[in-house]
Amino acid sequence: MKKILVLSGKGGTGKTTIASSFIKLAKSKNFADCDVEAPNLHLVYKQGTYNSKPYYGLKIAKINQEKCLNCGICQDNCRFNAIDFNGLEYKINPYKCEGCGVCGFVCPQGAIDYIDSVSGSIDLYQDNYLFSTGSLKMGSGNSGLLVTEVKKQLDKNYEEITVIDGPPGIGCPVIASMSGVDFVLLVTEPSFSGFSDLKRIIETVEKFKLDFGVCINKYDINIEVSNKIKSYLKANNYSFLGDISYSEKVNEIINNRKLVVDSNTIVGKEIKDIYINTMKLLNW
Repeated sequence: MKKILVLSGKGGTGKTTIASSFIKLAKSKNFADCDVEAPNLHLVYKQGTYNSKPYYGLKIAKINQEKCLNCGICQDNCRFNAIDFNGLEYKINPYKCEGCGVCGFVCPQGAIDYIDSVSGSIDLYQDNYLFSTGSLKMGSGNSGLLVTEVKKQLDKNYEEITVIDGPPGIGCPVIASMSGVDFVLLVTEPSFSGFSDLKRIIETVEKFKLDFGVCINKYDINIEVSNKIKSYLKANNYSFLGDISYSEKVNEIINNRKLVVDSNTIVGKEIKDIYINTMKLLNW
């Protein structure tokens, strides 16, 4: 089995568009959306049997009012300002609490309990394929742990190509998504922020000693920056997998919940070429 992870270093580069096309081209029966803070791969592949279970992150604190003496020590020591006093009693704001345990440590009465909190969901679609994803509740943390749970649902015995649509950025969820993959496809765009974020995600991927290649989406909206990106890749001996043109038809295709690679467009052909180049790098 080969696991291909699609990353971008930033949001809005077309990562999911390319990941969904790779799933179709590879005829993958085993794939995942690990962008748990804003999953959208299910908009294209939402069918078949659906199962969902709650995801519990870190426990959050709750004050036992029967034990509490209203001394305020917990509030004085909470670095997240998660404890409020309404004039009668202290209460913990569950949206601010990070479950760090400091309030329980300093409370002289042992009046702090820690309770399970549903931080999101772990979802699984099954038809003639297995599609694992998850969704983090607004304001919840521990997205990296949820990404790990999403990946655990994939079929470990699958022998073909597994495609994982990764989260943006370089933080904890990205690091969790990189565990155990064989190749990382980096999608960038020809903007100064896109170029800067590409360098950061390359640095992150290299620390994990993973093979990777780069493609430029909407390369023709700024040829100058696209050429700078290519020069940078060549100077560092990084694999360049191809360009993808800008087309207004792509938005129309996506809004109709269709796959770009199925369309009779230049963009569809360019994505196919990038897929072929990726398979050559993988000797697949």
